Amino acid sequence: MSSAALGIHPLVDALADQIRQSWDQLPGLEPLAVDPELEAISGSLDGEALFIRNELRQCQGLRKLHLETARLGAGLQILHCVYFPDPRYDLPVFGADIVAGRGVVSAAIVDLSPVAGALPEAVAQGLAALPKRSFSQERELPEWGTIFSPYVRFVRPADQEEEQQFIGVVGDFLQVLSAACQAAQPQPIDHPDTVKRHEGQLSYCRQQKRNDKTRRVLEKAFNPLWADRYIEELLFDDPLPLA
Repeated sequence: MSSAALGIHPLVDALADQIRQSWDQLPGLEPLAVDPELEAISGSLDGEALFIRNELRQCQGLRKLHLETARLGAGLQILHCVYFPDPRYDLPVFGADIVAGRGVVSAAIVDLSPVAGALPEAVAQGLAALPKRSFSQERELPEWGTIFSPYVRFVRPADQEEEQQFIGVVGDFLQVLSAACQAAQPQPIDHPDTVKRHEGQLSYCRQQKRNDKTRRVLEKAFNPLWADRYIEELLFDDPLPLA
């Protein structure tokens, strides 16, 4: 059955495909194990079927690449993607999210977020040099959005042309990150910069966990204990303690 027949918004499919294709540009890409109970999930929310799929990878410089796609009935679709860096590497967090429903994309966001106060210089220069892509409806960042960089794009695409523009923005950001991963060199686990980046990533995860909307939906579809596990172990798991 086609995505259209299933009610999947084309932007969700297109962006998921683009993200998967971009993985080939990353150094040392490998599968990352995911608990089978969390890989393909089925539930129910307000009488509608809820389906969630999770894909995980890892590569040089990035401890976890997570792509989540979710669908609720024939209406709501969500794409959530986060790349978490290995704290030994001076790399940002990549994040992209789409919320769509019944032919309309209500929110689309992408960023390379700093984990230690400021973006690595090469990443900031790469983002500053990107082509300027305009959208008619810019959205305001949430209260917890202090984790984002000055280059974050948070928009409501008005039509198919702007949806394609957003795919272009995400592709631009992924190219900047890929180049940074190729060039990045690890620092010792006890290096002060590694410790600072580890602490920064812990803070990033804490801020993301403040998004109560995600928790409420998961609690309602499953239960509070399951929601906590999903958020703590899969969505925003803390980096391992420094040895």
